[in-house]
Amino acid sequence: MTVPHPDQPDSSGTALGRMPVSPALTDTLIDAKIPRKTALVDKRVVLISTISVLLAVAAAFVAQILSALIGLITNLSFYGTWSPAFSSPAGNQLGLWVIAIPVIGGIVVGAMARWGSAAIRGHGIPEAMEQVLLNESKIPPRITFLKPVSSAIAIGTGGPFGAEGPIIATGGALGSLVGQIMRVTATERKILLAAGAASGMAAVFGSPVSAVILAVELLLFELRPRSLIPVALATTTAASIRYALVGSHAVFAMPSNVVTPSGGALAFYIVLGALLGAVSVGVTWLVYAIEDGFDHLPVHWMWWPALGGIAVGVVGYFAPLTLGVGYTNIERIVSGNFTAQALMFLCVMKFLSWSIALGSGTSGGTLAPLFTIGGAFGGIAGYATLSLFPHFGIDPRIAGLVGMAAMFAGASRALLTSVVFAFETTLQPASILPLLGGCAAAYLVSSLTMRDTIMTAKIARRGVRVPTEYAADYLDQVLVRDSAARNVMTLKTSDELGEIRRWLACGDPHAQFLGYPVLDDAGNARGIITRRELLDPAHAELTRIGDLLIRPPIVVYEDHSLREAADHMVEHNVGSVIVVTRDAPTKITGVLTRGDLVTAHSRRLKETRDADRHIRIRQTIRKTLRRHGPDAKL
Repeated sequence: MTVPHPDQPDSSGTALGRMPVSPALTDTLIDAKIPRKTALVDKRVVLISTISVLLAVAAAFVAQILSALIGLITNLSFYGTWSPAFSSPAGNQLGLWVIAIPVIGGIVVGAMARWGSAAIRGHGIPEAMEQVLLNESKIPPRITFLKPVSSAIAIGTGGPFGAEGPIIATGGALGSLVGQIMRVTATERKILLAAGAASGMAAVFGSPVSAVILAVELLLFELRPRSLIPVALATTTAASIRYALVGSHAVFAMPSNVVTPSGGALAFYIVLGALLGAVSVGVTWLVYAIEDGFDHLPVHWMWWPALGGIAVGVVGYFAPLTLGVGYTNIERIVSGNFTAQALMFLCVMKFLSWSIALGSGTSGGTLAPLFTIGGAFGGIAGYATLSLFPHFGIDPRIAGLVGMAAMFAGASRALLTSVVFAFETTLQPASILPLLGGCAAAYLVSSLTMRDTIMTAKIARRGVRVPTEYAADYLDQVLVRDSAARNVMTLKTSDELGEIRRWLACGDPHAQFLGYPVLDDAGNARGIITRRELLDPAHAELTRIGDLLIRPPIVVYEDHSLREAADHMVEHNVGSVIVVTRDAPTKITGVLTRGDLVTAHSRRLKETRDADRHIRIRQTIRKTLRRHGPDAKL
């Protein structure tokens, strides 16, 4: 593809000159605009991958720093000690004073949101999705600092959130910041954002594979080599740093004596997943109902986190295990260290504390609370079913694990992320089939009953359309030769303009097209001229068709895809292109128009909507009998 000639129209469509294209150049199509064949990757992917690896190193250390900051604030708030060690607020001896600490944290977070940036409110992932979809992945630089600090304060003062959401959001903001400093495209900036976010998740949980899948399902909205390679390299780097710093052990270790699921147990886990799918829909609805309730309060939203902190403190006074991230609760659930009664109490109280706090607009993640609530629910169901059907081989620990993953799969509809994350954080091979069946059932129920998810409902209310399906580009699967119009009406450069105008006005059916290919006297393609250009009064001084041509022909080969052709049309702002073959690149074989691109989708719609039966058993038997006789052996 060559640089446009200076006598071509500028971006506004105004001609800078009317020098016709040289026939010598046209004969060999030296100046013709031909799309390049699409490549899977190029040198830019290598560059973005290198940047992503360096970004992962930074994100991994930022994740460790944020974890230490949460530990420091927790120890200062509940124990009065100066230590960055990750600890649970549940062992505090503060009595009623425990109610005041989340309130103080809420006041600080509310002030940071009002005078710092309101974007720090929420659990981070929806806000990152919104920036990807609407703002070319450009997250304000101050979020890189404000989000982790506000989250550390909210969680460290007892907020019932996970650290993963803020860490993912911080990693994404760091990637976006790098993408804004460097000269990159919006797509490359999105990849850097996703690489930073996924690196943060991998650095916290040592889950590089599920981090990549999370980036695909919730941030990239595509599965292409150009984005998959940088993100995968980034998460590998971040996970390796975590292994070097804290070890490669499972984050939520499970005992080795887990019962391998039987057929009956597997059926139970699938039913459990479907039940959790329904519960996840109810949880999502209640969370946003509580958020709507805060919207109607007669106080400024700055004070809402403090009001939510009251609920956190009160619930935490009666149920200390609900305070903080609760990763130890998750490990105890999958280890079977809770009774059924304790699980029921934890499930109800954690939901109350988390839903009210999240609805208040404070800063914190959703994964750990959903895992705790779903795991407790699954464990309860496992204990109850085991008492009724002891021979099914149901393991309440596996039931708790399935409950965790299924709750997240139903609420976020990140199916594969849920399955792989639960496996990577437990390293329990016996859980693979139960997780896959349970999460798929939850995904099915959630998809049937809820349009938006806990991740997308907030931004969907603001009119943001979030992609929910990732399919191969249909236009990329169809070649130009299968859709181009053949035997088209052509004009010649030597044709008299006045004669052509009279022909256009005569009512001839062939004179009703919007554009006509133009050939020289040797039959070589010279371009396409539109009906509007032919009738434009501004061209009254011109006498021949060739004088109207102001740019080289815009051409596609028959073996180009419709996607390449469509992009080519958009790039040059034309509604039709000339089709040629590689064997005879100057000879026109057809024309491809925008209408042909639309028509090509008819096959896709037919494949999607039209149900048909291609093998009819009765007719097949009758044909066989007629062919071989009634005594033939089938």
